[in-house]
Amino acid sequence: MGVKDYLLRRIAEVGAIHMTLLDPDKVTAREFRELALMVQDYGSDAIMVGGSLGISEGQLDEYLSAVKGSLKIPVILFPGSVANLSRYADAVFFLSVLNSADPYFIVGAQIQASVLLLKRFRNLEPISLAYIIVGDGGAVGYVSNARPIPYERDDIALAYAYAAQLMGFDMIYLEAGSGAHEPVRPRMVSRVKQLVSKPLIVGGGIRDPEKAAELALAGADAVVTGTIIEERPELVKDIIRAVHDGGITRRRGLERN
Repeated sequence: MGVKDYLLRRIAEVGAIHMTLLDPDKVTAREFRELALMVQDYGSDAIMVGGSLGISEGQLDEYLSAVKGSLKIPVILFPGSVANLSRYADAVFFLSVLNSADPYFIVGAQIQASVLLLKRFRNLEPISLAYIIVGDGGAVGYVSNARPIPYERDDIALAYAYAAQLMGFDMIYLEAGSGAHEPVRPRMVSRVKQLVSKPLIVGGGIRDPEKAAELALAGADAVVTGTIIEERPELVKDIIRAVHDGGITRRRGLERN
């Protein structure tokens, strides 16, 4: 089973999945291994690896090779640049920053990456991802020269998300940015999910189980947390449980209706 099919199956099973984002630039190789194994034990459904400022291929290979044989959940690259590819990962989010003002982040980097995938990284499963920056945008918004969608402008988010679906992306990601003071608002998530059928990922600024549950209940098919694992790892287990519980509750509600 491919990684995309695995993610879709898990979403169908629990309603909403949790993915952990680890940035090798912020932890040592030993810490990376410990955190990856910890979140697997806690029930996270996948590990995303990447950072807004980019990391070297050599560093990625070192970190990922150390956990390759110990993980049962997939490792998905979340690249900040075309250099962020590794043969030790299972898949790569082939992402386009749709609301970037710079064509390079919409399609230029993707052309470069496609050459690498064809020539050197054929084992990596590409999962096309429409990446839409919301609110603060964080470092990724700054680096990608994005025009973040204001938190309250659901209409703009709807337009971008529906365009992404029409363009054929596998998944859609609403991103408030790492360490954002506020996550994407549940109302925006709910309205987008009512319009699009593609899996909807939400991340950025999610620091507690309550917020994670709200987003799963609102319609997020996947909730991503990253910074919190570096700051307060003791909360991660509760956040993962909250995402799964919120997804199951939402699915039951939909079945009743």
